[in-house]
Amino acid sequence: MAQIGKAPSDHTLILHGARAEEGACPEASKPWVLAAAVVGSSMAFIDGTVVNVALPAIQADLLATAFQAQWVVESYALLLAALLLVGGALGDHYGRRRIFAIGVGIFALSSVACGLAANVQQLIAARAVQGIGGALLVPGSLALISAAFPEKERGKAIGTWSGFSGITAAVGPVLGGFLVDHFSWTWAFLINVPMALLVLWIVWRHVPESRGASASGGLDVWGALLATAGLGGIVYAFIEAPTQGWGSPAVIAALVIGVLGSAGFIAVERKVRTPMLPLGLLRIGNFSGANLLTLLLYAALGGGLYFFPLNLIQVQGYSATVAGAALLPFIFIMFALSGWAGQLVDRFGPRMPLVIGPSIAAVGFALFALPGVGASYWSGFLPAVVVLGFGMTVTVAPLTTTVMNAVGPDLAGVASGVNNAVSRAAAVLAIAVFGAIMAWAFDAALANNLREMGASAQVSAFLEGERSKLAGAALPPGVDAATAAAVKRAVAESFVAGFRWVMLLSAGLAVLSAVSAWLMIRGTPAAGGSDRKS
Repeated sequence: MAQIGKAPSDHTLILHGARAEEGACPEASKPWVLAAAVVGSSMAFIDGTVVNVALPAIQADLLATAFQAQWVVESYALLLAALLLVGGALGDHYGRRRIFAIGVGIFALSSVACGLAANVQQLIAARAVQGIGGALLVPGSLALISAAFPEKERGKAIGTWSGFSGITAAVGPVLGGFLVDHFSWTWAFLINVPMALLVLWIVWRHVPESRGASASGGLDVWGALLATAGLGGIVYAFIEAPTQGWGSPAVIAALVIGVLGSAGFIAVERKVRTPMLPLGLLRIGNFSGANLLTLLLYAALGGGLYFFPLNLIQVQGYSATVAGAALLPFIFIMFALSGWAGQLVDRFGPRMPLVIGPSIAAVGFALFALPGVGASYWSGFLPAVVVLGFGMTVTVAPLTTTVMNAVGPDLAGVASGVNNAVSRAAAVLAIAVFGAIMAWAFDAALANNLREMGASAQVSAFLEGERSKLAGAALPPGVDAATAAAVKRAVAESFVAGFRWVMLLSAGLAVLSAVSAWLMIRGTPAAGGSDRKS
């Protein structure tokens, strides 16, 4: 699943992301503000996990290829990642309550459009609009807490928000799987509508308006556009290349746009008055090290776990409900051990947890590569889920602390926003790149499996047209039962071959993230930003 729970620096955003006017929020409104933030965040968290469980049903119902199914996830995640920091700045400029409500409204209307989509192209377009709504909604929900609660009360508010977020992360995929199994995938989107109406009512009646101290600064519009073009071009190229070919004009044009957009983004960020990404922060050793670790590890997490529910549902034959529950041990481990993990930096400094945690996660990813077709969840996948969950638990809290300590309180909000955006962009890029690797491995394995089973020319030709659906490929019509079973087995084993490549690459990225921590993170905490280099 592309996103599990919260990005590494969400807590920092709440703590420092906005300069609240102490006492500006009436006491009676504070519980309502917290409720709006919790339910609003839950919409985005549920949507980020439910869709992966619903993808096999969407692919079958809308006759979509595996690459079109990728776009259902990527169109949302791309715009959310690229516009996340702009959404926070808009709230500071024009009012957090107003921008948050607009984001909720856009999210709700686009959720309806997703549920009513008649084909995969309409669904992809509606998901893109959902991403825009999410970019206004996610930072807005965190800023509302910061604006409403003075510093001495924020800890309790954060604990409440975090607790409910953990529950949402656990319940969301299971609820989504139940809706897919017993009703339709459309309900995975339409469930957002009553939640959005509740949030809008609370905001209208009980949430006061607030603005940030940076409201007089400018908006980095060009930065947002170039970030979207850079990410979008690269993502399009990697998703479409397996079907169109790397030499196709569209893929080459997308790569050129991606490279030029990325270069233009860096150039603009060097000159603009209020940049999305203050490049000076990258000269801070612990901050740049923490973000490189985030890029590598969250690429592994987002790219690897995107294919996990597809394996469970399309290859192993599990229901969507069971697939949605498959990562519950991961979430429970993080929830149960978060307090313990939060003390690791104080006891050992940031370097050791950020080396050991990703190393454990790498073992977890490698364990995912072991099960074959027909594997038991308990003996095949659960050990991998548990080890990965423990590795991420050791990593996330020290990573957040390292980001906070690297820059000091004045820049902590900006720094955590950058770290949050990096984690989301990493998943966007990884799903695209891993999708291309999966397609290559699947095609090679399928050709070999069909050759070994002595498939006829007609069967091979039919599957050539179906290979873009990966494990969702249809069986050739008119074949006998034995041939159908052999073809089904060949397709399933081909997907597992690609899945193993993906998980071993995820393990490699996790190892690289541990190496980056060893080389770049200082062994003792950089309190108050003392790590800054002149």
